[in-house]
Amino acid sequence: QVQLVESGGGSVQAGGSLRLSCAASGDTAIMGWFRQGPGKEREGVAAISADGSRTWTAASVKGRFTISRDNAENTVYLQMNSLKPDDTALYYCAAHNRMVNLPLRASSYNYWGQGTQVTVSS
Repeated sequence: QVQLVESGGGSVQAGGSLRLSCAASGDTAIMGWFRQGPGKEREGVAAISADGSRTWTAASVKGRFTISRDNAENTVYLQMNSLKPDDTALYYCAAHNRMVNLPLRASSYNYWGQGTQVTVSS
């Protein structure tokens, strides 16, 4: 069983930055960030392999968001820059203990965090 604890959400003005963290309690093969805005479906934002050599980033955030991981701390980060009001959502960390074929699809993951709110005002 893997437990995931997110932190780092908050409120920021458009153009600002936030860094989300997700600490995992066990070994994971892949970890990802997803978000769900009001009235929207859960959307894959970014994912990273166990050794950090492979990353996947959604087109909607490419060039603004960067995923990284610190295996010594068993923590994954999502650096979010140039935030827009459309980025407002509940952000979730997800993980699987085996590699998945579709890293930006929510149904690929078997462990989820509780979520952290990100609110971007114009």
